[in-house]
Amino acid sequence: MAAPQHFSTRYLSAPDVIALVQRKGVEPCLRGIADYIHADFLRWGAFDKSARVASHSRDGVIELMPIADDQTYAFKYVNGHPKNTRWGLPTVMAFGVLADVATGAPLLLSELTLTTALRTAAMSAVAARALARPGSRTMALIGNGAQSEFQALAFHHLLGITTLRLFDTDPAATAKLQANLQGTGLRTVACSSTAEAVRGADIVTTVTADKTNATILTPDLLAPGMHINAVGGDCPGKTELHADVLRQAQVFVEYAPQTRIEGDIQQLPPDFAVTELWEVLAGQHGGRASDTAATVFDSVGFALEDFSALRFLRDAAAELDMGQPIELIPELSDPKNLFGLLRTRSPLLCVVA
Repeated sequence: MAAPQHFSTRYLSAPDVIALVQRKGVEPCLRGIADYIHADFLRWGAFDKSARVASHSRDGVIELMPIADDQTYAFKYVNGHPKNTRWGLPTVMAFGVLADVATGAPLLLSELTLTTALRTAAMSAVAARALARPGSRTMALIGNGAQSEFQALAFHHLLGITTLRLFDTDPAATAKLQANLQGTGLRTVACSSTAEAVRGADIVTTVTADKTNATILTPDLLAPGMHINAVGGDCPGKTELHADVLRQAQVFVEYAPQTRIEGDIQQLPPDFAVTELWEVLAGQHGGRASDTAATVFDSVGFALEDFSALRFLRDAAAELDMGQPIELIPELSDPKNLFGLLRTRSPLLCVVA
């Protein structure tokens, strides 16, 4: 079947995605993206996978994250620059594309800055539902910056977390988080240290921004049965967990070839044993060994999660009739005559004699 001569790409700008999330609601979006991620992870073998391509500089990183199944190709462009807030820019900025494998035609072009925060939080919740102890109600949230509200709400709505114990080296970040979470039903407790925050926590989420080999969590802070959601260590030279925390826990990852380069396990030998999360979701691995075992989800963000988020956006935008058609690809009367586009006289170039 021949492709139509006129083709347009649906474009979701940042204001479009903000409006989409507001219309659907944050909780339904988190649930929806989590459902899409879970479904796609169950199809793990259907995807052509690779680690992301990264360009590192002194102050940050720019990355491309591609993935495809036999019908749809996706990629995300994303950066991570912790100093960006000095210039009024987000630490993370992103956009992404969904394309048709059969033709290569781009179907969707969308912002992914806000969406990446939603999908990262949804991914954390998908992992915690599989790995954390049932009945977990208290979470320590270390790092109260741009990602923190999304993590908090995902764990509240998708796992039933009711109490958050908060710590950030910047007290203003904690105050911002507490203000944004007012009216959500979450009880928040501001703490003066990581050690204080993790005391009594069932789950510990670390989501710090500094590009350093940090040790936010040390072995003496581990408690029996604790689940650690390590989100902030996501590129070479950037870690959050002491290596002995990893050695004392069961470690789960998204895509091992990428996590060994970028995750907290970059500190350990290449043969250090980890389990890819899809194996747990598909029932090929039992997950946590016991109620007293410590589990770590060493999350770096993987392209399949963006594939899922873009699919969610595409379907939600179609449902709500949102976004604009754009001519990202030129319309050709003869697809074999690209140069002919330049011979067509534009009305703007006509001169009246």
